[in-house]
Order: sequence, then C-alpha cells, then structure tokens
Amino acid sequence: MIDKKNYVFLFSIVGLLLTTIIWSQSSKDNKVDDALFSEHSEKLSKGSVVLELFTSQGCSSCPPADALLETIKDSYPDNVFVLSYHVDYWNYIGWKDPFSNQKFTVKQSAYNTKFRYRSNYTPELVVNGKEHMVGSNRADVIRAVEKYSNLQSQNVIGISNITIDGDKATFEYNVNGKIEDNTIRAVLVLNERTTEVKRGENRHRTLKNANIVVAEKYLNDVKSKGFGSIEIPNIVGKNEAITLMLLVENEKVDITGAAKVAI
Repeated sequence: MIDKKNYVFLFSIVGLLLTTIIWSQSSKDNKVDDALFSEHSEKLSKGSVVLELFTSQGCSSCPPADALLETIKDSYPDNVFVLSYHVDYWNYIGWKDPFSNQKFTVKQSAYNTKFRYRSNYTPELVVNGKEHMVGSNRADVIRAVEKYSNLQSQNVIGISNITIDGDKATFEYNVNGKIEDNTIRAVLVLNERTTEVKRGENRHRTLKNANIVVAEKYLNDVKSKGFGSIEIPNIVGKNEAITLMLLVENEKVDITGAAKVAI
C-alpha cells in the first residue's frame, strides 16, 4: 500500500515531467516558427512591404497580432515596414489606450471602404494598401510578406539630411519612378513601449507594442527631390528610440514605395 507521503511524491514527479514535456514542445514550436521566418526571409527579392496593423490595448484579440508584428519587424529588417495604428473605439471598455487616435479609426474606415468591407475590426492588417487580413493569422501574413517582397516596387525613395530641432524633425527625400498624382506619407513610429494595462479586456496584463505610430503627415506636392518636416509629440520620452518612415502612395492609396531611418 502507498501511503499519503508517497502519493504526494508520485504526483509531484508526474507534474514535473508534464511541465518539462510541455515546455520542451513549446520551445520546439518557437524554434520552428523562427526557422520559418528565416527560411522565407532568405528567399525574398526585397520589394517593399508595408504592414499597417490596426490594434488596441483594449482588445483582447490584439496581443497575438502585436507580438507577430514585432517578430516580423525583427525578421525582415530591410524591406518590411511595420506600423501599429492604435484605434480609439475600444476605449469605452474602461481602458484608454495611450496611443489611440480618432484619426487612425478614420484611416481604417477609409481602407475598409476601399476594400468594400462592411466595418472596422481589430486586429486588422493592411498590406501595401491593397488588401487586408486578420493581423494574428501567421500563415496569411507570411504569405503576404513573401508575395509583395517578390514584386518590384514602383517607386524607390531615399531619406537624407535628417535634423532634429526641439520637437521637430526635418528631412530631405528623393524619389525614383512615377510621381504624378502621388503623395508621400511621413510617419513617425516609437520603436517599442511596454504598458501595464489596469482595466478593460486586457486588465492585469503587461503589453509590449512595436513601431507605434505617434505622428503622421502628408506631403502632397511631391517632386523627385524635396524636403519635409514632422512634429515629435510629447508622448515620446527623451531616451526612447524612434524611426521615420516615408511611404509613397498613388491615387488609389496603394503604397508603391517606402523608406525608413532611425532618428
């Protein structure tokens, strides 16, 4: 007969074995995912791919998409441009996303009108302004990155002579390719921020967001060479890393070229 102490010991051993198996499988899965990204990134021809994620810290379905966005950012540092637009329509749940902006909700609505999709949703990922998908669907996102990476960008844009004066960044740009009827969108992103969410659907969770859009400005009078500026908002801390992105858009709001530089 096994006494009580032996039962406790036996269950402890079984629990430890199960934990080890689960941890090992989880680690194996993560390695497979990393290998998948590496395998795909080596096959790309480096066409520009712009991924715009519409997300919110108040949405319980968004953290997996936020995490995927960060993985893609790290896996495709050269030709993939990730932007995280935080919408404001989840704020009513009880947590006001500090990065939310009503203008980003309007931007999402404009995209969905273009796509003839009935309403906004999160997490929604827009690729090169041409199609949308659920932002946490890893397989679909990888396919989209591979698809657009292997298409030649219609515009090649460069950024130079960036200067910071107080809360303003000025820059010069040059564009190759068709520029008639095109616009340039200047976007300032905060590279990353970790937030403790105290209310709403993600209450008691610590969320990490990457490439958070904190400022956006359109340059409408596009030339082959020009200059522009963008304000750096107060939400950016003194020692926080930020990146400037320039996106070329045609009259259909398709993104035809992109460039980025850390500032």
